[in-house]
Amino acid sequence: IFYLITTRTATNPRSRSRRMQCSILSMWKISFKQEQNVVRNVFAMIATRNHLINHSRRCFSTNKPPPYGQYVHAEVSAGVATLTLNDAKKRNALSSGMMTELRDSIDFLESDPKVKVVVIRNDGKVFSSGHDLKELQVLQKVSGTTEAVFQLCSSLMLKVRSARFPVIAEVSGLATAGGCQLVAACDLALAADNATFSTPGVRIGLFCTTPGVAIGRALPTKAAMHMLLTGEALPALEAQRLGLVNRVVPAAELRAAGQALAQTIAQAPGQTVAVGKQAFYKQMSEPDTAKAYAFAQGVMVDNMGYPDATEGVDAFLAKRDPRWVT
Repeated sequence: IFYLITTRTATNPRSRSRRMQCSILSMWKISFKQEQNVVRNVFAMIATRNHLINHSRRCFSTNKPPPYGQYVHAEVSAGVATLTLNDAKKRNALSSGMMTELRDSIDFLESDPKVKVVVIRNDGKVFSSGHDLKELQVLQKVSGTTEAVFQLCSSLMLKVRSARFPVIAEVSGLATAGGCQLVAACDLALAADNATFSTPGVRIGLFCTTPGVAIGRALPTKAAMHMLLTGEALPALEAQRLGLVNRVVPAAELRAAGQALAQTIAQAPGQTVAVGKQAFYKQMSEPDTAKAYAFAQGVMVDNMGYPDATEGVDAFLAKRDPRWVT
């Protein structure tokens, strides 16, 4: 029924939505108060669906990066793309809108060969509070499932990992649940000294199972399980000690530190970094060390034939600066 309502009313919401709701509500024979709640929730989901459709058309009808989004602000400078989470009213919750814009921004930036590094950051006191619980609540009540939201979340995390460029998390303030998952999914992470990390879902009856995928691969097993089972917050320095973040800096220095790290990486040839990133994760997923070496040596043999490798070796031996191709 939810699919029927949202699909039909998306094409002509004014003429069809009320007629369909009336017939469905009559069939259900529910009370007036219940009817009000259902209608309110259905209209909320219709509005969300239409917003995502219209926003997608607006952002990708141009050939520019999408800096005009409601949830993510994008800017590109000197090979570094900075994506700022921009929904402070909802504590940068990973709503469907936020996740869609973030995933599609990364996907869009991959088509620009000048972009070599992406930084995901926030303004304010919260990096991300995790999933939008109100959105999950409405979906569960109206359609009986939240599968679409969690599929979208997984596609975002996989996009971060599969992107050809390194993705750096620049974390200030709170990173909880899905927000902590996003930090763990990034290739590198910097944190302000005021940052904290937690997976408190267990305290509201919703275990942070999907965040555990990324966190369990970034932290030692027992440390990850402690976060997931207790919901206790992890201070920035402890997160660094356990490997969730690479470095902790004073909050006032975070932006400069993030840009400095990104610029250091951006000085290397883009193709070399892209090949290296993907090869690293692939060989790490291979439990047989001999097979990992066999794969890695093949990558290095191929890499040696790339124009940038030829230029880099020639420049090093000639004691001059390289002129990269990519």
